[in-house]
Amino acid sequence: MRLWSYRIPIPLLLEAWGVQYFLWGVVSWLLWQLWGAQIQRAGIACILTRVLPLSILTSILVEMIWVLCFPNLPLNRPHMAYWHRLWFELSEELFDNVVIFWCAFGLFRGMGYYQSFREKEDAANQLEAQLAHAQISALRMQLNPHFLFNTMNSISSLMRTDVEGADMMLEQLGSLLRITLERGDAPLIRLRDEMEFIEMYLAMQDKRFVGRVQQSIKVDASLYDVLVPTMILQPIVENAYAHGLSKIDKGGLLAIEAHEDRGHLIFSVLNTGIGLVPDSSKRTGGQGVGLANIKGRLQLHYGDDHSFQISEIGRNTVQVTLSIPLQMSQSEEEETARFVAQ
Repeated sequence: MRLWSYRIPIPLLLEAWGVQYFLWGVVSWLLWQLWGAQIQRAGIACILTRVLPLSILTSILVEMIWVLCFPNLPLNRPHMAYWHRLWFELSEELFDNVVIFWCAFGLFRGMGYYQSFREKEDAANQLEAQLAHAQISALRMQLNPHFLFNTMNSISSLMRTDVEGADMMLEQLGSLLRITLERGDAPLIRLRDEMEFIEMYLAMQDKRFVGRVQQSIKVDASLYDVLVPTMILQPIVENAYAHGLSKIDKGGLLAIEAHEDRGHLIFSVLNTGIGLVPDSSKRTGGQGVGLANIKGRLQLHYGDDHSFQISEIGRNTVQVTLSIPLQMSQSEEEETARFVAQ
């Protein structure tokens, strides 16, 4: 305007622009509220036969209202009647108004595509989560009968030698099954609840291997509210007894530890026995059902952000080390996770 020597007061210029943007804001809002869904579904034929004429008519209507609001514009020209001023402004602004309309139309179409994309993405994520939950449930269904079968074998082995001990193991098994039923389908529980289950399981094994195994549990008290996968330790402990401690007559050691290290919860289960190499031929691919089950569940829960290692750290001494991300149970929903599925 300065190059054209066209002088206009800044307040008037800002007022004219403000009214113009306000009018287009109202038009855009009305388009979204009244025809938002139709705009997102409109095909080529609808765009050419309806939207294109609408864009021209709307642009003219906006300019008519704007010219009505500023009777003294344009400046530096003789006074003109309303229709003359409208024709003058349309010759300068009609194309710009049509462009603004189609920018709003394109924005609405883009919002529709983005919303549709997010809905499909959310649906895919929900399906993926449901699939993972179904896989975890299937693994747990595989694990529970395996645990029950092995425990019943342990009770059966005591029936002829220690009837009272077998009866006590049956009571303890009933308590373990009650705990399992109370947890329902919850994939994650507090470490406190997992250790309660492990302590009851160890009590059963102590009754079976009385005087043969020294048990030790060391868990940092600050970690009791950390969330862990359900029955994540029991298969490891069961494997320690089945493939190590049950092979020796005395002096056995089972040590369970849990501590934090750089944002991860570290489990360590150490047991004595006969080591890894002599017993490896008796396992399926070097792993029992329980250990393979654990690896599958860890992969579903944490992806690659976990580790699971079995190593022989000394003469006839095996250690299982498990690392998972540290996830504290803080909300009420998490604290009652053993009753409600996540």
